[in-house]
Amino acid sequence: MEAAADKLVSLGWSKVEATGFIALVGPLWHRVADGLHEYALQTEDKHHNRRGVVQGGVLMTFADRTCGMTGRFVSGSPSLATVQFDTQFVDAARIGELLISRPRMVRATRSLLFMTTELTAGERCVAMASGVFKVMNDGRERAR
Repeated sequence: MEAAADKLVSLGWSKVEATGFIALVGPLWHRVADGLHEYALQTEDKHHNRRGVVQGGVLMTFADRTCGMTGRFVSGSPSLATVQFDTQFVDAARIGELLISRPRMVRATRSLLFMTTELTAGERCVAMASGVFKVMNDGRERAR
């Protein structure tokens, strides 16, 4: 994994500092290319399901987190909560593949962000996802 991390760094990626659940899934990597936020996840054996491919929940978690991170960057809001998230699995991702997410904001209102992303492994689309995120006004507010 160290060689994969070195390669990502050489390509302009930086590791996303994370704690909690996402730290167990990651590490996640981030860069801005041509003004767009991109994220990477190097899949490992810990990501496999019973069929030996990347677990769908890993894809959903990666898509949700990257849409939320991009939503915070683009909107300037320090905190968002996922209100709704839809995922379509297009192809299996294999263990050892590098997954890329390129989220984009579709629309923003004062209180909601509408985001979408496509997860790719090489040239293949492995999942598409879209979500609605609530802009949180302070750290005490909770999504219902």
